[in-house]
Amino acid sequence: MKVALVDHLVVAARSLDEGVAWCEATLGITPGPGGEHQLFGTHNRLFSIATDQFPRAYFEIIANNPTASIHGRHPGKRWFDLDDESVQAALLKGPSLVHFVASTPDLMSARAALQAIGIDRGPALQASRMTALGLLEWQITVRPDGQRLCNGTLPTIIQWRGAHPADGMTESGVRLRALGAKYPQVDMLERAYAAIGLGGVLPAPGSAQLWTELDTPKGLVRLVSPGI
Repeated sequence: MKVALVDHLVVAARSLDEGVAWCEATLGITPGPGGEHQLFGTHNRLFSIATDQFPRAYFEIIANNPTASIHGRHPGKRWFDLDDESVQAALLKGPSLVHFVASTPDLMSARAALQAIGIDRGPALQASRMTALGLLEWQITVRPDGQRLCNGTLPTIIQWRGAHPADGMTESGVRLRALGAKYPQVDMLERAYAAIGLGGVLPAPGSAQLWTELDTPKGLVRLVSPGI
């Protein structure tokens, strides 16, 4: 199995404006531009958190787009559990770390490797969005029910075609120091990470929780998912 890398962290918000305000207050920066995802009716803002250990990692703040057209929408639920009532209820308290995405050079092999240990990560969908630097295109695993699985501690798998979002990002002032996951069946999580060749994420037993440590203009910031 070829090695998978931490591609990006996902913070969900009730609205993109709320997500931007949270980022400014919590991390001390204004996030860079993002775009719209017609396939799922969402939009985002992005910024780099790359380090030597996580060379192309970036940070995504995502929210449902209330002005998105239903034309061309995916028939299933939105990705990252953004249609889930418990997730939206948790976001009433503010934006939250909910998930992470791992990139691979061979998505179909990674998907098959997870299936071989009993994990259905979902079909591979083609997606794209336009940016100032041109069209970004990728394949991504999204279940019809939109579930992240394992309370967000099991990554969604992505394979970029051509350009990567990090190619157009400048230094943000925020850097990814560490990423970890707690889960009651930690052996299952360890097998899943090993199946796709994912390193750099620290699994441990405990109540379901994703956490990260970031160096920021406000100093060291630790974000912890609410276990939803």
